[in-house]
Amino acid sequence: MADRNDAHAISHVRFSPLGQQFAEPEEIFTELRELVRSGDFTLGKPVGEFEAMFAAAVGTKHAIGVGSGTDALKIPLKALDIGPGDEVLTAANTFYASVGAIVEVGATPRFVDCDDTFCLDVDQLEAAITPRTKAIMPIHLTGDVADMPRVMEIAARHGLPVVEDGCQSLLGERDGTKVGGWGVATAFSMHPLKIINVWGDAGVVVTNDDEMDRKVRLLRNHGLRNRDEMEIFGYNSRLDSVQAVVGKWIVRQVEDIVTERARVAAYYDQGLADIPGVRIPARQANTKHVYLLYMVFAEDRDALLKHCLDRGIEAKIHYPIPLYQQDALAQFGYKAGDFPVTDRHARDCISFPVDQHLSRAEQDYVIETVRNFYAGK
Repeated sequence: MADRNDAHAISHVRFSPLGQQFAEPEEIFTELRELVRSGDFTLGKPVGEFEAMFAAAVGTKHAIGVGSGTDALKIPLKALDIGPGDEVLTAANTFYASVGAIVEVGATPRFVDCDDTFCLDVDQLEAAITPRTKAIMPIHLTGDVADMPRVMEIAARHGLPVVEDGCQSLLGERDGTKVGGWGVATAFSMHPLKIINVWGDAGVVVTNDDEMDRKVRLLRNHGLRNRDEMEIFGYNSRLDSVQAVVGKWIVRQVEDIVTERARVAAYYDQGLADIPGVRIPARQANTKHVYLLYMVFAEDRDALLKHCLDRGIEAKIHYPIPLYQQDALAQFGYKAGDFPVTDRHARDCISFPVDQHLSRAEQDYVIETVRNFYAGK
């Protein structure tokens, strides 16, 4: 890490670490050359190897590679026979893909507001259940972990399956159980901005349920039992062998990656804590937060964002327009103000770069820039 005294020399802090993460890719290229010679491009040997490594990393019995994180949410819903006329409960503050997966199977998303952990407010969950509710999709936003023991208790009481959206919380834990260890299935994304990224879009479904594993494997590959027998209608949503090679390379590093991201976040917490105008979200002692995103609450947020961007800091807003207020969701009848905590987050939250390659000097520059903004400098 760079020395703290180097902060004055920093003028740019990038958001994405991909250039550093893959700065020395020769080991990947060596295996890719072997793959090219083999021609094993579709559901090849590297896919099975990566799936086994991923399942071991998250502590589940099965892992199934699919075409995207969105497909990793959609396919388990399809495997549960969720479709038109059904409702799936999920959090109001999420990325478009979570709801897109629900809509793709023909079901209707029904929202529950979040709390200041950015995860679904479980106190509001049970009241949102209706006779049409057929599943619950908690979202582990930013890298923290929803209150899954309570979610599972409510789900069991109502006979509802739980499909976790773990796309932002790979290796996140609550009470010693990793994301992926509660629901009948859990989706992970390997998009370039995720913790494991594979040079494009890809996803993984994990499950401890043998029948879910069987159906997801059918659904990702046209519903084929084998080359000549089609059991059900499915999708073309296979993890590519090329991407599996990249995934194998990075999954070996994942424990170190999340450990370092947490260290970076803790340094931000310490440096930002005494700045008037900034409020750090409460950190849950019983969760392992993996910090895909580092978000804080900020007064005069939009002006702070401009101040940071003008000084070369690639800060972002996740998400400036609440999902339930997007034009595409007008059909569901929600109106501004229905989810006040989500609205407040859209107005007050800012995300700063956080990853395993960020230097202390870069963090000091971010902290100093924020401090100067509120000091009027």
